[in-house]
Amino acid sequence: MSDVSPETRAEIEQAGRGVARRIDPGARAMLIAVAIGAAVAALLLPWVAGTPGWQVLASGTAGPLPTLFSFTMTGFAVVVSAAALLTRLWALAWLAAFGCGISSVNGLWAIWSQQTGAGAGPGFGMVLGVLAVVLLTFVWAGAALQRD
Repeated sequence: MSDVSPETRAEIEQAGRGVARRIDPGARAMLIAVAIGAAVAALLLPWVAGTPGWQVLASGTAGPLPTLFSFTMTGFAVVVSAAALLTRLWALAWLAAFGCGISSVNGLWAIWSQQTGAGAGPGFGMVLGVLAVVLLTFVWAGAALQRD
């Protein structure tokens, strides 16, 4: 790039900085890490009729709504949130906020499906998972909206 003018090089570097915008979650980082840990713990606790969340995720035998919630919670609350926390990329923070919001709705539907059926209701793990994704939704949205 030696034949590029200094003004053009400065514009290219400025565009690169704009695309790779980073966030600084500050004190929110600890809250995010705890909520990710709660989401992982929720997968180990009972969800449907004593079946742990990881078995609901692996087998899908608990019904469509708990299975959908297990996938969205694992994908957004655990994987994307951890990636966003490690890389601190603005785009991943928004993806985590948006995905956790979708997962929150899925989780409420999953709890509703267990309460309206003939089963014993949702397990503690499913409720903890919903609380974790709701918390992550708002914390990630706040971190993504924060201006440097």
